[in-house]
Amino acid sequence: MLDLRLSESELEARRDHLVQFIRDTADAAGTDRAVLGLSGGIDSTLTAHLAVEALGEDNLHGLVMPGEVSSEDNMSDAEWVAQELEITYDIFEINPIVDQFLDTYSEAEGDQLAVGNARARTRAVLNYLVANHENALVLGTGNRSEALVGYFTKYGDGAVDCHPIGNLYKQQVRQLAAHVGVPDELVEKPPTAGLWADQTDEEELGIDYDSLDAILALHVDGPLSVAATATELDDVTEEQVRTVGEMYERSEHKRRVPPSPDPLD
Repeated sequence: MLDLRLSESELEARRDHLVQFIRDTADAAGTDRAVLGLSGGIDSTLTAHLAVEALGEDNLHGLVMPGEVSSEDNMSDAEWVAQELEITYDIFEINPIVDQFLDTYSEAEGDQLAVGNARARTRAVLNYLVANHENALVLGTGNRSEALVGYFTKYGDGAVDCHPIGNLYKQQVRQLAAHVGVPDELVEKPPTAGLWADQTDEEELGIDYDSLDAILALHVDGPLSVAATATELDDVTEEQVRTVGEMYERSEHKRRVPPSPDPLD
């Protein structure tokens, strides 16, 4: 598969750049504090490390927000990350809030996607509740691979003030995480959004991250056609390339501010 890894000097330059980005974004907002949802996954773990380097452990507030379908291992990893980084963190159970939504609108009960997205949006509300109270930024954890195919919840995990790792493909997220000292067991752990039971990112996406990264780099971000991309990548079919391209096009609305009509002349 396509090797998108960075050299040691590039990794250090990227690390410095992302740390400075967090500082600059906080300065522009008139704060030195940030709130971050911790899932126990690689994206939030890397973002937490960068945020501590940028703002200091006293200025990062972690939120661990388990739901009914959250893995106990993931929540344990999230707490472990907070404890290792010596940041303040709170644990907020989101089940009672989501249950209240479903009591209000019972027709959605059993709708896996709708309820899963409600969990993500509940976490976003809690992030901003704490951030507004503390005059803090809400840091996002989205990476480039997921953003380009729309693999995030609109107004859920996409509802943040900035995405510090938003210009990294998933392969590069893993590499930079290892570079800043994240343990191998977290770097290699299968990613999951935790929106419903036994959910994994790659199963839901229908493609492994290395293949997705390669297609995005060559076809969506790069100049190669569908056929040329499939030829360049031995283990990827033209159908997979077309599917990723369609995911990119269908999710365009998620990457834009909601539209308004053009003004009348």
